[in-house]
Amino acid sequence: MSTKHQVTAEAISFIENVSYDALPAEALRIGKRCMIDTLGLYLAGGLEHSVQMLAVDAVETGGREDAFVIAAGKKKVPAALAARVLATAGHAHDWDDTQVSHDPAHVYGLLTHPSCPPLTSAIVMSQKLAAQGKTVDGKAFMTAFQTGFDVECKISEWMKPVHYRRGHHSSGTVGTFGAAATAAKLLGLKGETLAHALGIAASLAAGIRCNFGTMTKPLHVGRAAENGVTAALLAARGFTADPTALDGPWGFFSVMGEGATEEKFAQGFGKTLTIVDPGVSIKPYPSGILTHQSMDAMMNLVLKHDLKPEEIVTIRFYAGKNIIEPIRYPVAVNHLQAKFSMPALLCMIALKRRASHHEFMDDFVAGPQMQALQRATSVHLDAEIDAQGYDLIRSRIEVDTKDGRKLVEWADERYRGGPLNPISDADLEGKFRMCAEGAIDDAAQARLLDMVRGLEKLGKATDLADAMIYDSIGGGAHA
Repeated sequence: MSTKHQVTAEAISFIENVSYDALPAEALRIGKRCMIDTLGLYLAGGLEHSVQMLAVDAVETGGREDAFVIAAGKKKVPAALAARVLATAGHAHDWDDTQVSHDPAHVYGLLTHPSCPPLTSAIVMSQKLAAQGKTVDGKAFMTAFQTGFDVECKISEWMKPVHYRRGHHSSGTVGTFGAAATAAKLLGLKGETLAHALGIAASLAAGIRCNFGTMTKPLHVGRAAENGVTAALLAARGFTADPTALDGPWGFFSVMGEGATEEKFAQGFGKTLTIVDPGVSIKPYPSGILTHQSMDAMMNLVLKHDLKPEEIVTIRFYAGKNIIEPIRYPVAVNHLQAKFSMPALLCMIALKRRASHHEFMDDFVAGPQMQALQRATSVHLDAEIDAQGYDLIRSRIEVDTKDGRKLVEWADERYRGGPLNPISDADLEGKFRMCAEGAIDDAAQARLLDMVRGLEKLGKATDLADAMIYDSIGGGAHA
């Protein structure tokens, strides 16, 4: 890598100097939307068996009472351990927001789920600091979140696509830096100490795509938050690492991605915040962002023709490698595989005319209707679609019916949830409340929403964690 840009030093300067007053109003507006989205997903994730196992493990491991364990009532554990459970909950449904890029060479999977690692870090570190008598207010909380968000997204944007193509999961690898930057900002780390935090994070960053479709996929994000918090806390104690860990022949970019797209370095950290430009997608469906345009296309086809499941003979799906490679299960047998199976997702729409977390249930996915229709669905690499590049997510669906019709629908490139076609604030609140159902009551939901919407006036960021307390592992009553 060239020496014109010392990326680690530039990240350090940004983390040290970014302030709430310098954040543009649009970044604050979108940041609140991302927080509302992710808070709902924490609550829904805590009802998942995989997260409950992690919560039980955290409680049994125990330790210093820094921060609440999601879904474990008022039980507290060390900050890093609490972060592991909370961020895994946030990614458990694969419904958390997604970074956007305008680079046609980018494989969409290279881009990270940006909010969960830094928001998790901000939530647990606010609690840890409060236990030490240091209050984090709403403005400091938002500043730390935005700091980690931009560090994470810029590193992800500058990585070469080989990082993802060779099997790394960016939300697990790059997300570690987002959590570390947020924790470092709240701890007030500077200079060499901050450099060491990023160096520790670089060695802890991990996550491989073979675990997509299993419980371990969301654990990647849990570990990113845990490891980022750990990196900052260790550095604060004086633990050392290479102070230029993003740079050089053995740095993160070179080792994990055979270098970086160096002409992008001029974008800089924070010069234009990624959360504003090119923006962030808030997902309408609990599956990979690569699938949503095609799911909307299937929904349009079904509604336009009032297509009944019993009328379908075959479904054919055509797309490029950017969809077909990561969305890899030809027939899903459980809800985790369904998130990465185009046949399952298209069939879900055909059968139920919706795809919420209520449809992502093992009994439904493994049921006879879903299994039969999936086996009547085929996936095809379309060379012409693939040749158009990966800046937009393109696909086509063809359905043959029993009465001899061939129904065709192209995906809308202006996908719902993306910056060009964002979901409304009302729909976002609806998603939050649907996710929170069964975890916390309506009053607690309203408190959380009000706190985020008025975050700049919030005196104690720990109030956010207090409003999320519920118990799904010990039989306790919901808040």
